[in-house]
Amino acid sequence: MAATGDNRRIDYVEFNVSDIEACKAFYGRAFGWTFTDYGPEYCEFDDGRLKGGFTTLGNPRPGGPLVILYADDLEAALSSVEAAGGTIVKPITGFPGGRRFHFSDPDGYELAVWTKA
Repeated sequence: MAATGDNRRIDYVEFNVSDIEACKAFYGRAFGWTFTDYGPEYCEFDDGRLKGGFTTLGNPRPGGPLVILYADDLEAALSSVEAAGGTIVKPITGFPGGRRFHFSDPDGYELAVWTKA
């Protein structure tokens, strides 16, 4: 069987959350994501490229893998995160090839946003 173009790439990210509506409000406001509800315990998100889910079927587990989003305008993304109620846990810092910051969402998950140098 031949490998597809999606072979070995992140395909879906799922978060256990305490409040799906709060997550939808946060990520919709901060990043413009859209959502499809599949009942009261599951919601799929779509950022325009990657899909994932929010579920209340498990306990939130902050500290899992670091999910990193890309932004053309890092400062605008940081402002959006703050305006949506996120907490900046690492300010914008440079690294070879770009800059990034880390934030925590309302359930305490830490994510990062990066941009090219």
